[in-house]
Amino acid sequence: METKHIIYELRTQKGMSQDALAEKVFVTRQAVSRWETGETVPNTDTLKLLSELFGVSINTLLGTPAQMICQCCGMPLEETIISREKDGSPNDSYCKWCYADGQYTYSDMDDLIDVCIKHMADTGHTEGELRRYLKDKLPKLDYWKRYEQLSDGGEFDMFKQQLISEINALNIEGMPKLEKLNALVGSYVNLPYRLPNGNTVKFLDDDTTYLGNQLECEFGGDRCFGVLANMDFILVCTYEKDGRDPELVIYKKR
Repeated sequence: METKHIIYELRTQKGMSQDALAEKVFVTRQAVSRWETGETVPNTDTLKLLSELFGVSINTLLGTPAQMICQCCGMPLEETIISREKDGSPNDSYCKWCYADGQYTYSDMDDLIDVCIKHMADTGHTEGELRRYLKDKLPKLDYWKRYEQLSDGGEFDMFKQQLISEINALNIEGMPKLEKLNALVGSYVNLPYRLPNGNTVKFLDDDTTYLGNQLECEFGGDRCFGVLANMDFILVCTYEKDGRDPELVIYKKR
C-alpha cells in the first residue's frame, strides 16, 4: 500500500479531519491533502511525528513493513510486536522482547539463543541445527555488531541479578531456585486471576515488557510456577498447561 493510502486510512480510523491532523503535526491542511493525493510525502521529522501519533513505524508509513526484522533476535517485525521508546514512540529496529522502554534486554547472545530455540521447536529442525543457524545469524545483526556502543555497561544485568536475589529470598515452598529472567511481553503472560467473589482480575499491561520465567514445581505434578517482575513489583503464580487455572501466590511491591 502506498504512503498516500496509509496516511488516509490511519487518519480516518482515528476520526480526524485533515485540519486536525495538520494541527497535530504542525503543517497546513494543504500539506496533508498533498500527502493523500500522492503529490508529496512527509519529510523525516514529520514522519516521526506521524509515527508517534498513529503508533506505527516509519517503515509502515512508507509502505515497507515486510522488510523489517529485529536487529537483536532476527524475528520478523509485525506492527503489533514493534518495541517502544520510553516516550511511547515506536522503534522499528527491535521487537518488544529485545528492547523495552528504551532498554535493551539481552546482553548475552547464548541466553538469547536458548530463548529463541524454545520458540522455534516446531520448525522441524533439531536443536543443534537451530543453534548453528542462530550463532551464524545473530552476529550479523546491528545490535550485536554494535554491542559495545549500544550496551549499558552491565547495568541492566545487575538489575536482573538483584531481582533474582529478591525472588529467591521469598523462599516459596515448592518453587526451585530462579537462575534466569527473560523478557516477556504482557499480552502473553497477563493471566486472569479469580477473586473470591467469582470475578477475575488481571494485574499486567498487555503492551508492557516484563522480566520473568517459568519453573517446574519441585513436588512434581502438572502445575508450574510463573515469575514476573519489573522495577515496581514481583509476581509469582502457579498454573496448569497453557496458563490454565492460574492462582496468585504472591504480589509484592518493591
